[in-house]
Amino acid sequence: MMSDQLWNRKESELAAEGVTWHVFNPPTEVAEVLAAAPKVIVATSVEMLIDLACGGPESNYYEVVYDVPSKGRVIEATVARVRNGVVVNYTEPYMRRRDPDSLVVGDDRPTDQPRFRERFGRDFAPIRLEALAWLKTQELAVFGFIAGRPGMGPDALAIVPANAGFFALALAMLQGIIPPEQLPDGFKPRVVVWGVPTFRHIYFGGRQVVVHYRGDKVYEIFSFNLYPGPSAKKGIYGVLIETGEREGWVAPHCSTVQVVTPYDNVLTIMHEGASGGGKSEMLEQVHREPDGRLLLGENLVTGERRYLQIPRTCELNPVNDDMALCHPSIQQPNGKLRLVDAERAWFVRVNHIDRYGVDPYLERLTAQPSKPLLFLNIDAVPGSRALIWEHIQDAPGKPCPNPRVVVPREIIPNVVNDVVAVDVRSFGVRTPPCTRERPSYGIIGLFHLLPPALAWLWRLVAPRGHENPSIVDTQGMSSEGVGSYWPFAPGRKVAQANLLLEQILKYPRTRHVLIPNQHVGAWRVGFMPQWIAREYLARRGSARFRSDQIRPARCPLLGYAMHTLHVEGQQIPRWFLQVDTQPEVGPEGYDQGAKMLVNFFHRCLQDFLRPDLDPLGRQIIQCCLDGGSLEDYLQLTPME
Repeated sequence: MMSDQLWNRKESELAAEGVTWHVFNPPTEVAEVLAAAPKVIVATSVEMLIDLACGGPESNYYEVVYDVPSKGRVIEATVARVRNGVVVNYTEPYMRRRDPDSLVVGDDRPTDQPRFRERFGRDFAPIRLEALAWLKTQELAVFGFIAGRPGMGPDALAIVPANAGFFALALAMLQGIIPPEQLPDGFKPRVVVWGVPTFRHIYFGGRQVVVHYRGDKVYEIFSFNLYPGPSAKKGIYGVLIETGEREGWVAPHCSTVQVVTPYDNVLTIMHEGASGGGKSEMLEQVHREPDGRLLLGENLVTGERRYLQIPRTCELNPVNDDMALCHPSIQQPNGKLRLVDAERAWFVRVNHIDRYGVDPYLERLTAQPSKPLLFLNIDAVPGSRALIWEHIQDAPGKPCPNPRVVVPREIIPNVVNDVVAVDVRSFGVRTPPCTRERPSYGIIGLFHLLPPALAWLWRLVAPRGHENPSIVDTQGMSSEGVGSYWPFAPGRKVAQANLLLEQILKYPRTRHVLIPNQHVGAWRVGFMPQWIAREYLARRGSARFRSDQIRPARCPLLGYAMHTLHVEGQQIPRWFLQVDTQPEVGPEGYDQGAKMLVNFFHRCLQDFLRPDLDPLGRQIIQCCLDGGSLEDYLQLTPME
């Protein structure tokens, strides 16, 4: 429990202003919890939450501890105040990344997600009441915010144990915090995020569980753990997805960047994909070797390396990092999809930054920020400077694969605050190596052009792909689900599939590409394909592809493969564009990998064959199940 003396100054200031939790106009049941709690701290700013997270204004280290029945004293996390912000480390390696199966629905409204009673064999109602009763015994912290953006999302409250201030801090940084005196007129919470960390041990075997309870008047998110990924971040994302499902719009899982060429041409790229699909990396400058060259790839069989030289890469103006809003109020009838960021800060994964100098831009931004940052899974002691390449160890010699930093978008250079129109909509896939001896689905070339029908199918299956660093389950090829945001959506798959198809067809001037990362056939490439594609597409601008530049891919699911590709006068070898031309793969290895990919699509698409699926969507899926050709897909959804 927090010491009564820690917050006298803050509380006296608030008392003098007459600020109490009543200012938030909470629903009756929420008000009952706040009224019963022994102390309620009304958080008014991120700075106040930083002090709370660290144990008080004069403290630089704090242990988040709970007494758990049958387990005794449990330290969930440690918090250290550092020179550039706050560092949080969990005592259990399992808690350092998101469990993909954390979302459970506790109500009886329509859903395709697992229901609480199905997973745990009991109704959620008694657990919910017990959780509220437990919160009534705790010192609590509360603040108000708007989910998404004003006019595009509901009013909301966060209510967590005061000693879990770092969790509240993460939510406040990601979604904002409204000082009580700045609450808009008529502020009326329709969403409440509850933090109840002890129930992870009492009822759920230590697992991450986040229950979405869509009540008649209030949408409640019960976070039964303190990792902010599935709750403070993706829980709010679920609220926005549900709002869009009711109102007929999409909240895509993407990053977006305006790419400015050396000749001042501007291209806006929206990059979607499952966790680990390269969304954050699309906002990064290309990583260079010490001599300034770009390592295009390394052949895992021969050891050969191929390089590119691009003296001047494009300038990047980031728009959003992970969650966006395609709200009807911002669309225009010009054939291009428009979007805006849904967040106030970005939850950036930095596992690929494993030494000094890998990404000087992000290293400089996070080492000496103009505002405090929140670091997770970074090895730092109180009073030091947190460095994003110093990852905590899950075990000796095994660094955590999911180190993160929360960066306020207001400190990101050249960040775009306005609505943008999307020129290119790409989809990223983590791919394993593929050879003739060990075939796999790593048959995707540097990038592919997709007709709208195939762009839609890729969003339905959304492969998590190879060695996913962001989630606990990383074995084999699995589906992140419709839109790549299904793990966070509380509603129905078909409803989202219909919305995505309508959206793709409604904006035909937004083109579609598919981009792999990690491997292209037998070559290890990291995220270089999307960086090269970004440079190339930006330099092309709106120019159409000539017939001699593209070829139908050997696997129809991959649309068109590039046949020739020049970047700054340098030709990309064809084996990077068409994987079947690699001698280590050949047509035989490629075809076996294509069969794996096709079987994966067939398995995943069965979930969408429901009576209320859009008729055109049914035709597209049937085309895939029947082994349709690229021409068949083009007949269904033409492209320029």
